[in-house]
Amino acid sequence: MKRLVVFVVYPNIVLLDLVGPLQVFTHALDQADRTNGYETAIVSLNGGKISTNTLVSIDTEPLSDYTGRDIHTLVIVGGDGAYDVMYDRNLVDAVNCLAGSAGRICSVCNGALILAAAGLLDGRRAVTHWEDCEQLASEFPQVRVERDPIFIKDGPVWTSAGITAGMDLALAMTSEDLGRPASLEMARSMVTPMVRAGGQSQFSPMLNRQSRDATGRFDHLHHWIADNLTADLRVEELADRIGMSPRNFARRYALEMKTTPAKAVEAIRVDVARGMLESTEHSVKDIANRCGFKDDERMRRAFVRHLKTSPSGYRMRFQVPANAP
Repeated sequence: MKRLVVFVVYPNIVLLDLVGPLQVFTHALDQADRTNGYETAIVSLNGGKISTNTLVSIDTEPLSDYTGRDIHTLVIVGGDGAYDVMYDRNLVDAVNCLAGSAGRICSVCNGALILAAAGLLDGRRAVTHWEDCEQLASEFPQVRVERDPIFIKDGPVWTSAGITAGMDLALAMTSEDLGRPASLEMARSMVTPMVRAGGQSQFSPMLNRQSRDATGRFDHLHHWIADNLTADLRVEELADRIGMSPRNFARRYALEMKTTPAKAVEAIRVDVARGMLESTEHSVKDIANRCGFKDDERMRRAFVRHLKTSPSGYRMRFQVPANAP
């Protein structure tokens, strides 16, 4: 029997907040019989066409058509319209009514504001897009807001960070429902590089570096460092690669990147080591050598500084099983 997933939308949603998870649920296959594992529906308060933050409008059914139905997963989509909708008692009450017959409730991005307005996040851990965490916490102090994870599961209620994190959320749900091979197969189909666990950060270290490097002056250097972690990465060598004197390079780098070259190299080493811990069976010692730490104790200290956990602890939480397809 297919699991019914109902998406609640309203004017001015973020299109990707809807279509990302919708794509996952629509095409995820039940591994037992290779049939679609879910039935999906898109609803709004009164039905009809709903605008998005793009040129595309969405056809919807009236929300009341699904009141009292056996809903497997209720998804509240995010968007700029959420800032107004969270004060619309008609929609909030209707969401509460649907939630009463839903086995699992979740939000994408700032759809968490609507869940919170309905009282469905009271006393629970929750996350939303980092830009909206402060508002969620101040408007709804009974919600235990966490600002870093890409998604959080607290009992039957799931919340996610912004945009693409909605796909991570949906993949985690398909893994719970249909088994990890189903979610990995869907991720491959969507050309998603990895299935991310919820405890991972919504803040990308590489994106943070690019954001600080507004001119792109150090982009090529950062990529070269990531590809040559066992090379000599002292300031003198890095300065030579970028055609600057060591003193000028260290000064300009610290000014623009708000960190020293040595700390940046360590952060890149940790970033690459994280990926290897998640996706390979290499030993911690081998990964330490491959990433230029020279020994596993130095890597352990770097992980504690950056991630507040050890490499082995990180692997226990986030490694994809070796026997997964």
